Amino acid sequence: MTLIWQPVVVVLAVAFAISLRFSKNFRGYQFTAWIIAVVAAAMIYPQNFLHVGGFDMKNKWVMLIAIQLVMFGMGVHMTLKDFAGVVKSPRGVFIGILCHFTVMPLVGLALTKIFHFEPEIAAGIILIGSCSSGLASNVMAYIAKSNLALSVTVTAVTTLIAPIMTPLWMKLLAGEMVEVSFFKMMVDIVKIVLVPIAAALIHDYLKASENKKSPDLTMVSLAGDAPSSRPSPPVREKESAAVGRKIVFGLALVATAWLVFLISGGWERLQKQFSPDVLTTISLAGFLLSAFVIGVVYHALSKRLAWLGKLMPTLSIVGILYVTAMTTAAGRDNLLKVGALLFLACALHNTAGFFLGYWLSRAAGLDKNSARSIAFEVGLQNGGMASGLAAAMGKLATVGLAAACFIPWMNISGSVLANYWRKRPAK
Repeated sequence: MTLIWQPVVVVLAVAFAISLRFSKNFRGYQFTAWIIAVVAAAMIYPQNFLHVGGFDMKNKWVMLIAIQLVMFGMGVHMTLKDFAGVVKSPRGVFIGILCHFTVMPLVGLALTKIFHFEPEIAAGIILIGSCSSGLASNVMAYIAKSNLALSVTVTAVTTLIAPIMTPLWMKLLAGEMVEVSFFKMMVDIVKIVLVPIAAALIHDYLKASENKKSPDLTMVSLAGDAPSSRPSPPVREKESAAVGRKIVFGLALVATAWLVFLISGGWERLQKQFSPDVLTTISLAGFLLSAFVIGVVYHALSKRLAWLGKLMPTLSIVGILYVTAMTTAAGRDNLLKVGALLFLACALHNTAGFFLGYWLSRAAGLDKNSARSIAFEVGLQNGGMASGLAAAMGKLATVGLAAACFIPWMNISGSVLANYWRKRPAK
């Protein structure tokens, strides 16, 4: 028999999330309110989320597409210029990366020793600590008016090197808790994170190359002679952009042909001829090539559909809500046992990231604004990536729980800290 409080709680949570949209002061917390509403509904009606008819909503391919959608939404807010910050501020970027990939994994390990969680739940805490920083860190740096350029660059670089650092820390720190295959996890990260972000960056490259201004071919030399036979810098830049576009379109055609081959029975033929390790490598190459197809197709659509760019953030939010709902519903029984302690551990994890990220950066000689950005980079993790990896491991109900707790809390704490620093600008 359904208790009256169950639907009432869900309706009130959803109504509260909707109402925040109309509040100027609390509108920034609407995403967190939706997370809470989804968690409440998934805890009360888990089976309604896990199965729709006869379809398993935790299907690994559906989960993969949802996480890739989230990562692609993150990628469309990144540009190739974000990586230029490595050259402009190498010291700050190095400190940010070093703090990010040492503080959070090691603090996560310490928390698992303190709270004595079950192995797979403990592995989830280490996993969230070993992931790259998320786009939320850039948003918080913007709100706090700290060093936004440094924040964006560190996010970009930590995302780029996550296929190496994340499985490395998981193997070292959580290898005795769960089975960790370095190569398999690296491949999963490439599929989940790098492929959609690469597709978004390809779109950015095509957009930037098309925006190159056409050079004035009637330009004459300063001496008044006929135009020089040597191409001017704008001409060379335009020619280089044209060659680059041809390469991108060519790779997209190759990728399309490869995908057609696989779909038309090619994959079954390859399975008969190659070992599993070779097949994994072939699969990875196919995923990387697909980034060119996705990037080119999205670029073409975005030129014709002006609303598509505005829709991407909403789709990303929907993807995060879907993954959170699946994680919560699948791990409901475990959350009822350790939910309060796990939430406390995630709050301590996040707070330690802010505190150590800031003060270690200051000790390394960074200015206050840069240290504030590093604090966000260290304390705010890519929860979507952690959930995707937990799903790929087939342990969404255990390893994925830490990400489900970490995501709503980090949005609340990050917003509070960002607004606090915004009101107290660094001198």
